[in-house]
Amino acid sequence: MAKPERHVFVCVQSRPPAHPKGSCAGKGSMDLFRAFQNAFEARKLWGRFALTNCGCLGPCETGPNVLVYPDGVLYANVGENDIEAIIAEHLLAGQPVRRLYPPAEVWPNDP
Repeated sequence: MAKPERHVFVCVQSRPPAHPKGSCAGKGSMDLFRAFQNAFEARKLWGRFALTNCGCLGPCETGPNVLVYPDGVLYANVGENDIEAIIAEHLLAGQPVRRLYPPAEVWPNDP
């Protein structure tokens, strides 16, 4: 396998429904991950980019969270309707989707 240009991590952390932190899974992140898989398949992105589901990325209150490396860009409150923008703008064009940034106190995406 060649080194991917970028690696997308989708948090699928699950906690009990009454847990005070909540969880990305409780906000539909498993469906989000599947939708990312379908988009990667439809656009033939496998190999050029990597996609992995993962555990907690930290800011559960802003989930579902998606992290893109090596850029270190965190996206918050990501929905299935945001996948095309992440792929077209960030993965393919190299321009992060600023409207999906969490508040800077949660994750400072820009230096």
